[in-house]
Amino acid sequence: MSTPRPVLVVDFGAQYAQLIARRVREANVYSEIVPHSMPVADMLAKNPAAIILSGGPSSVYEPGAPQLDAGVLATDVPVFGICYGFQAMAKTLGGTVAHTGSREYGRTLLSPAADPGVLLRDLPADLPVWMSHGDSVTEAPDGFSVIASSPGAPVAAFENVAARRAGVQFHPEVLHTEQGQTMLTRFLYDIAGIAPTWTSANIIEEQVAAIQATVGDKQVICGLSGGVDSAVAAALVHKAVGDQLTCIFVDHGLLRAGEAAQVEKDYVAATGIRLKVVDASERFLGALDGVIDPEQKRKIIGREFIRVFEAAAREVDAERDVEFLVQGTLYPDVVESGGGTGTANIKSHHNVGGLPDDLQFSLIEPLRTLFKDEVRALGSQLGLPDEMVQRHPFPGPGLAIRIIGAVSRERLDVLRQADLIAREELTAAGLDRDVWQFPVVLLADVRSVGVQGDGRTYGHPVVLRPVSSEDAMTADWSRLPYDLLAKISNRITNEVAEINRVVLDVTSKPPGTIEWE
Repeated sequence: MSTPRPVLVVDFGAQYAQLIARRVREANVYSEIVPHSMPVADMLAKNPAAIILSGGPSSVYEPGAPQLDAGVLATDVPVFGICYGFQAMAKTLGGTVAHTGSREYGRTLLSPAADPGVLLRDLPADLPVWMSHGDSVTEAPDGFSVIASSPGAPVAAFENVAARRAGVQFHPEVLHTEQGQTMLTRFLYDIAGIAPTWTSANIIEEQVAAIQATVGDKQVICGLSGGVDSAVAAALVHKAVGDQLTCIFVDHGLLRAGEAAQVEKDYVAATGIRLKVVDASERFLGALDGVIDPEQKRKIIGREFIRVFEAAAREVDAERDVEFLVQGTLYPDVVESGGGTGTANIKSHHNVGGLPDDLQFSLIEPLRTLFKDEVRALGSQLGLPDEMVQRHPFPGPGLAIRIIGAVSRERLDVLRQADLIAREELTAAGLDRDVWQFPVVLLADVRSVGVQGDGRTYGHPVVLRPVSSEDAMTADWSRLPYDLLAKISNRITNEVAEINRVVLDVTSKPPGTIEWE
């Protein structure tokens, strides 16, 4: 694949490294994350269009702190420093970083200089930005113009346009910094001179060509889960190789209402993909019978899925001599597993997801360089139904881990009814895209007293868990309108006989997780 020249985000341990990469891509510029320990020669081998030095928790003078190799700044590659990266850049180039005693954390007002330079031109005075630093740059390196200050940072931003270098003490990538995206874009476009060409249309063209070159006339299989990632990965491969692709959908009986039909009918209608459906619901329910421990549930479901998929894959392989397996791996998965090279989209003879050693296919990961929002944009570009592209993330073990207690067909039916009502009302309120995920949890081993009609009841409670997030690494509970919550509660308690109480989970992540189990 002719991947564009990347903007490399050098990670110095920042909690926001992935967010920086996302913001660069939102400017239609391709980015990759690399560790600060990567040798400069390896960075330059990627032919970067620019390098961004991320923030980090350390002091530049702290023993063992991540170091910036001076070789990064000895090249003509444009460089932008953020927070720790800004200080490391200033120190390496001969500026002064000091313990001034004036720490800044959180919202801070930025004061642009009389000459605000390229980065801050035409931006308002007293601009709110997000700071997080103890040390401060007190003197800029030779050749750099100081373009902003703050109460705790004499040099809060500097630039050397001729050398294509710039940096800021604050975090332009976070939403709390007003005009932060404008500043990043000005570095990319006006200082680094990068053209905004990274678009979903280009991604499709590049990946289709790469898949065709790799697969040739060979056969391919893909496991469809009903989720966004596998659906988009399969659609992209299908665009490249057509009927050489066979998809396998293992219905474990743990999906939400309507989701199996969405895969079997709507997805096939939209794409024309050849689909092999395996109804294994009885097998999964039998294996889960009486199991309460959530980790045991996950292991059982994972084990059974592998066995069912293996059998189906062997059947397709016997008919079509399959050589390739598609997987919907995303860039955050790659980065978090320590493999953030970012450029490779094909891996040969990689054993996926615990599949047996004798069931080997070459792996195709066409989404390997993408974030979730980019995958959704790609799905829309490929013509997938909006309700599938915008589907909330859903755990692989399905509703089994949203039942607190043992899983049974009856409990699954109760949870499906409640879950469907919550989803219907969220959609009717037009708030689907304001919520990252909306688990509905059945407390199957709990009974609460209620009054329905003229009698007392002992029904189950359900928990509503709407959360807002950008990447699921952190999340907060969604402040849904009270009228909407009341409507969901009323419908569930009126329409689902086994439920007589609806509660709302208002825990953030951390300390809670998004799912209960």
